[in-house]
Formats: sequence, C-alpha cells, structure tokens
Amino acid sequence: MSIEHLPAVVIGSGFGGAVAALRLAQAGIDTVVLERGRRWPITPAGDTFCTFEKPDGRACWLRSHTPPRLGGTPIDVYTGVLDVQMGDGIEVLCGAGVGGGSLVYAAITYQPTRDLFYQSLPAELDFDEFERTYYPRVRSILRAAPVPDDILQTEYYRSSRLLLDRAAQAGMKAERLDIAVDWDVVRQEIAGTKPPSIISGQAWYGVSSGAKNSVDRNYLAQAEATGRVEIRPLHVVTRIEEAPDQHYRVCYNRIDEAGQVVEQRQLECRRLFLAAGSMGTTELLLRARETGTLPRVSDRVGQSWGTNGDALFLTQWGGRTNPSQGGPATVVIDHRDNPIAPVRCFSTPLPFLEDGTLYMVGMALAKPEGCLRYDRTTDKVRAFWPSDSSTNRSTVAALQHMLKTLNIPVLGEIGCKATAHPLGGAVMGEVCDHEGRVYNYPGLFVVDGALIPGATGLTNPSLTITALAERCLERILARTG
Repeated sequence: MSIEHLPAVVIGSGFGGAVAALRLAQAGIDTVVLERGRRWPITPAGDTFCTFEKPDGRACWLRSHTPPRLGGTPIDVYTGVLDVQMGDGIEVLCGAGVGGGSLVYAAITYQPTRDLFYQSLPAELDFDEFERTYYPRVRSILRAAPVPDDILQTEYYRSSRLLLDRAAQAGMKAERLDIAVDWDVVRQEIAGTKPPSIISGQAWYGVSSGAKNSVDRNYLAQAEATGRVEIRPLHVVTRIEEAPDQHYRVCYNRIDEAGQVVEQRQLECRRLFLAAGSMGTTELLLRARETGTLPRVSDRVGQSWGTNGDALFLTQWGGRTNPSQGGPATVVIDHRDNPIAPVRCFSTPLPFLEDGTLYMVGMALAKPEGCLRYDRTTDKVRAFWPSDSSTNRSTVAALQHMLKTLNIPVLGEIGCKATAHPLGGAVMGEVCDHEGRVYNYPGLFVVDGALIPGATGLTNPSLTITALAERCLERILARTG
C-alpha cells in the first residue's frame, strides 16, 4: 500500500479543526483535513437538510432510527448530520459533516464571566487574554449577534419574550444571547423569500436556509480560499500511530454515503492535529494507547470527562407558547445566585410539543465525573456517566429551586442523561500541556473540546472551544513555525 506524505493533517472539521486549518494555511503550511462526514452545501431550494417533521437518512449518522426524544422514526442508514452515541448513563449528541458540531449546535456564542471561567478551566489560562484577544477574534468570524427587536417581536419568537417577561416578574436576570446566525436571512424566512428553517425551529438536523454561520461557511471557507487546505469528506480515521523520524501515520477508510468502505489508505505527516471532538479525539488516543501504537500517551486519557452540566426538561406555561417555532435559542435566564448552585436555562424549539409547553435546557457547573473507556472486543470507546453523579443531584435541585422561583411547573423529570456538549478526555495538564501538545509526542496536538475538563463556566462551550483553539494554534506556530 502506498503511503501519502503530508506536512500537516487535521482530523475533524468542527470548531477546533476549522481554526487549525485556517491558521496553518495562513502560516504557509499545506494542510489536509480528514472529515468522516459529507459536505452539506446550502441549496437555493432550501432542501440541504431534512426537518424534524419529516426526517430521513440525512438526520443521523449511520442509524436506522432518529433518537427517541426526536420521535424514533425509521430512516435510511446514511452519513447523516447528527451522531447519537449511547453510553452508560448518558446519551451523547455530536455533529458529523464538514463543519462538525457547528452544523447541529444551537449557534449560541456565549462568553463565561471571569469567576465562572476559573471555576471550570485551568488557572494556567489567562481570562483577560481570552477576553481581550481570542473571544473577540472568534466572534468577528462567526458574526454572532443577539436577536434584533423586529424579529423578537414576531409571533415566531413568542417563547423568547415569555422567558424575558417571566424572569422580570421573578426579579431574575435574563438576557439575549449572541447567536451565530445571519439575522437578515431570518428576515427573509419571515418574509417568505427563503424557505422557513430557523423560524420553524430547525437546528439539530441543520439549517437549510443558510442562516446559521456554521464554520464551513467562514473558517473553513477562508482556509480553502488560501489554496493550501484540502478538505476530504467521508474519510473515517481508524488508527493513529508513530512513524519514523518523529512523524505520524494515519490509517483511514474512505466511505460512501451509506457508510460502506470504498478504500483503506494510510498517510504520514510531521504535524498531526486531533480535532474530532471530545468523543472522536479521545477515542483515537485511547485506542492508540491501549493497542500500543502510541504507548506513551498518559494513562489519564479518557478521564476528566463531563457533560457541561446539561439538563433537559419540559415545562408547563399555560396560554400560547409556540413551542416548535423560533430559535435556535435566543434568551437565557441566569440564576447565578441560586442558593444550591449557579444555573442557567433557555428554551429550545422541538416539534410535536403541545402549545402551552416549552422544552428547556439547563446548565450547571459540571464536575468532570465521567470517563471514556476502550473496549478491545469491539474496538470502540464508550462514555460512562455515574448514575449517582453529584453534578446531577446538584443540577436537578438547583433547577427545581429556580423553576419554583419563576413559577414554572415541570412536566415529568429534569433529565441529566443526555448531553450535546461532551467535554474532556484529553485534558490540559493531564494528557496535553496547556497549549494542546500531547505529552511525550512532539508534533501531535489536541485542539478541541477534549482539552476542557467537563465544563466551560455555565455557558454553551462552542465559543470557548474555538477561542482555546485559536490560542493553541497561535502558540504552536510561534514555537515551531
């Protein structure tokens, strides 16, 4: 088998991988990005992605059914955009495609406060540097902005206004979130000149109007425009290992859109950047350590893993709520002075909800109590989250107190058994240094959410993951050129 030789390879094209691709290209380094999923170009017809109401194979990554919480509908097995991984005590949602998690996230671009930053992230990181340099840099590229008044006042965003009003009545802080969407495109959806997508509550399966500023439309587009970056979709990396002369060998399968292997190939590179997300990056490192292809990886790999304190629950409001419209999520209620634990929550649209209800997402300061473990018999990695997690208990109690104060009844239970924000597994100070270098392996880097121990300061993690990747690339390139 012939082996291709490259200066730099990035595995994964989400937030961290997109940063790596652009900054390497700007430094004059030819780079190949390997992405397991397909490209999702926005079409003029507005039919790139499927919808919640009519899911098909485009919905999920190589699954025969959509997730139970989204209907459990039978679908064709296809390289769809949402990857659902069932762990022990936790269900993990990730993105799959050119753009990674940015294709399926809620576009919330939320900066933690100084105190909450240091309650979640290592003291070696300088919050002032993030606030002065890296957070603004990321926001300028993702073009995140709060929902404008004219859009907020439409019937589509009734739920956002309800959150603002209820918080004001309870004397609790609520604010509009910075959202990485093009609000002019949302106006076109409202006017009927673009097919409805954001306003009809689509997000988890992608936004077909092109309103979402996913990283394939900014970071990756800029990277490809340099002429130094090649993105290879439908390339599934199976193994990484040492090669002679401090190089790394990457083994991968090229697949078709049904997930069938078309070709098995290898390549070698001097610089290898792991950006497959907390789940994907940690799986590659765990497999490499346990099978002996990278035996000096720290035995802490797979540890310090968490859910960003995610909690999901349904609430009863009475009156009209429009629970399946608007979005992706525009207003957050902040209860940092909660006597049990600081928490925040926002609503997210979902199909099939009865009017008078809202589906809510809560977040707490999660401890990294979980882990990822490698199973030799299946050659797979599985997430484990303790059923008696102290984070779960504290989160539920704090959210119950918050909702009681807001006078919002909960329908059913507050669930902490699913997360769209997996973090950790190759954590700074344990598996890597604080600039993303994997200990004992020069030229091997982690530049994604796997670096972060379980939480990002009571905020959705995309902004901090991207800012951290910017910091890592700046320092790596300054030292190595």
